[in-house]
Amino acid sequence: MDEKTRCFGDTEIYIDYHDNEWGRPVHDDNRLFEMLILEGAQAGLSWITVLKKREAYRKAFDGFNPHKVAAYGDSKVEALMANAGIIRNRLKINAAIINAKLVLQIIEKYGSFDDFIWSYVNHKPIVGHWERFEDMPLTTDVSDKISKDMKKMGFKFVGSTIIYSFMQAVGLVNDHLKSCCVFDEITHAG
Repeated sequence: MDEKTRCFGDTEIYIDYHDNEWGRPVHDDNRLFEMLILEGAQAGLSWITVLKKREAYRKAFDGFNPHKVAAYGDSKVEALMANAGIIRNRLKINAAIINAKLVLQIIEKYGSFDDFIWSYVNHKPIVGHWERFEDMPLTTDVSDKISKDMKKMGFKFVGSTIIYSFMQAVGLVNDHLKSCCVFDEITHAG
């Protein structure tokens, strides 16, 4: 393991996620949908649990293609419930299907899920300037607004805390610590 200063990460999978994904802006609708579903799947669990199951999720959920997930029926739900590679929670599985249908409605209305979700931050990442991980908020006014709007549309597992984690994951927010090895790179990118 290298000696770089990081916000988090003490295992290879966590370090890779931290260095190469967390906080980096995502503009691909399928990847945004993937992270929305995975953040919801995390509810009540640790993120490392979800990270370790991500490849199984990608296979089970057809690469997080919202068109395919939106078409899932009862037999697919039962197959997912029997899949030991994912978190077998019927509410979370059903939420993924509901959310896929709603993402498709957003794409129809706004042109892309990307345009919709990034409009909440004026298409520019919010940069946190945190000295300590403990100083980061669990929710913000923006995550509250996104959560409220998405719940009104019918989305599931989109509470403000889940949405804030999603925002951090897909780079709507750069919450890397100022001392972190990737803070400057992400802050000054693009």
